[in-house]
Amino acid sequence: MKRHFREFHYKEAHFHILTSSWDPVTEFILSERLRLEAFILSHPLFGESLEPVSISPADKQPESVRRMIEASLATGLGPMAAVAGTMAQLAAEISADMGSPETIVENGGDIYVDCREDVTLGLYPGRNSPFSNLALRILPEFMPLGVCTSSGRMGHSLSFGDCDILTVFSKNASLADAAATLGCNSIRSKEDMEPVLNRLLEIPGIEGALAIRDGDFGAAGRIPELVKNSDPEILNKVSRDETSNFQ
Repeated sequence: MKRHFREFHYKEAHFHILTSSWDPVTEFILSERLRLEAFILSHPLFGESLEPVSISPADKQPESVRRMIEASLATGLGPMAAVAGTMAQLAAEISADMGSPETIVENGGDIYVDCREDVTLGLYPGRNSPFSNLALRILPEFMPLGVCTSSGRMGHSLSFGDCDILTVFSKNASLADAAATLGCNSIRSKEDMEPVLNRLLEIPGIEGALAIRDGDFGAAGRIPELVKNSDPEILNKVSRDETSNFQ
């Protein structure tokens, strides 16, 4: 099935979106980002902290902030670790509310999928990785689903680990995004992979996770079917931006 995506960019955020409700979805992304930016201006620690922050319940919180705080508390990371997954899911929910029969929102490698037919997502652990031809086949019964990926070796995001990619699956994309960062931060050697993946599964709401580091592959929990990626255009579809170190 051929699906057609459109791109939407706002500052450092780069979206690929499949929806029949383009205008409401992109208008929402812009308005929610502006609400988030205004909140950070009045609560600068929220945008800077690498650990959970205390926000008074009396402070009016945008929905994105509320979800990011929940993911932060669940993983022990700063709330901004969940921003991309949060925005992807919120945008996808608007698409579904507007009646779009299929929705996929990808935000810098963090994805929310809600489709009636199978969706195949390529994994990209690096051009020279022995696993560069892997993809995930997500069946309708898995969806809606957040699929969020972090890397200690590619991209501009802060990472304290040394892992090609770590991907987390959850119905909650905010949680999946923060958990992917947590897992990737924690893997610095082959020996770290299994205990880190198992630790992620202990977080309520995490369905499964996989990690690739050099020639090693690990997975835990419920993950989509792994298939061969036969898309000849895969390198042109890898998420990147002008500050990424993508090769």
